[in-house]
Amino acid sequence: MSSATSLQNLKPNIGLYTTPSPDNKIYTAPCAPAITPELEIPAGHVLIHIRSTGICGSDIHFWKHGCIGPTMKVTENHILGHESAGEVIAVSPLGGTDLKVGDKVAVEPTIPCGACDKCWGGRYNLCPNVRFRSTPPVAGLLRRYLVHPAERCFKLPDNLSYEDGALLEPISVAVTAVKRAGVKLGSRTLICGAGPIGLITLLCARAGGADTVVITDVDQSRLELAKKLVAGKPGRVETVLIAQGETTEQVVENILKAGGGEPEIVLECTGVESSIRAGILAVETGGTVFIVGVGKEEQNFPFMLLSAKEIDVKFQYRYANTWPVAIRLMETGVLGDDVRSLVTHRFELENAVGAFEKVADRNSGAVKVMIQDLN
Repeated sequence: MSSATSLQNLKPNIGLYTTPSPDNKIYTAPCAPAITPELEIPAGHVLIHIRSTGICGSDIHFWKHGCIGPTMKVTENHILGHESAGEVIAVSPLGGTDLKVGDKVAVEPTIPCGACDKCWGGRYNLCPNVRFRSTPPVAGLLRRYLVHPAERCFKLPDNLSYEDGALLEPISVAVTAVKRAGVKLGSRTLICGAGPIGLITLLCARAGGADTVVITDVDQSRLELAKKLVAGKPGRVETVLIAQGETTEQVVENILKAGGGEPEIVLECTGVESSIRAGILAVETGGTVFIVGVGKEEQNFPFMLLSAKEIDVKFQYRYANTWPVAIRLMETGVLGDDVRSLVTHRFELENAVGAFEKVADRNSGAVKVMIQDLN
């Protein structure tokens, strides 16, 4: 049984599914758990009404390609979504949490084992037994109701909305990148890619002290948005449009010209081989290329250039211990309205398919698309 005000007369639980390749379809349908007064919630868990969920590029990739890399494969109909916030509507009667019915929470999708060396060392994102909501075979968050470990639910302050809570996941990606790449006061920084992660990384890098930032993309409208985000604020942000047919050497020349020299740090947010190569060619001797984006399983890098220039190449796999920081950055206004402005479209849960179609349409003007269930 659950400890709740009432689990009666609730709407049916539905989720957004994708099918395995070669079908690659998406659809909404009933999903677990079925909400009844007899629903059993384990100790230390809560039942959440998911109110807001953002769509990530990885969600689109699972839909369109059925996999990311050799191990993350959709082998059965699978619920997507990992950027969510919601309302606690029941808590376990067995205790194990201070959360209460009515609390507004952001949901961290990572569920580590908590008992291995990586978990004990604080890098639970690398836990070999980690379960991550939306990575097959673990069903995602894009549904109406969800039972989730309470320790992975972070209570939101009064001045943050459900949508703000859903934005904490991409903010966590950017916070991790900026910290691990070593961005500091005065860092000359190149950001490759002006999608949602690239744009939030731009805001976090600026907040972390980067005073000169160059950001690249193939879409002029994304670059214009980047300039708009930082308009009237201290520091220097330059944009470089990568034209179709341009060589990597031409792209690098434009980057160096825009930034007035070589960047110390490259934050690569696309995972595209040509973009990574441009970052490697552009960065200064002894600099850092930090790869945030995901890409092809195997890629070619200029090995001897990396060696001779002693360039550090680092990679990121999700995040750990970031939600409290991300909440503070939103609560105090360090990010706040700038990140909120990236949300361009909102859809009701029942029309989640339309939301995915909007994101997949490169001509739609969509930046960050949210799926809501507020009523």
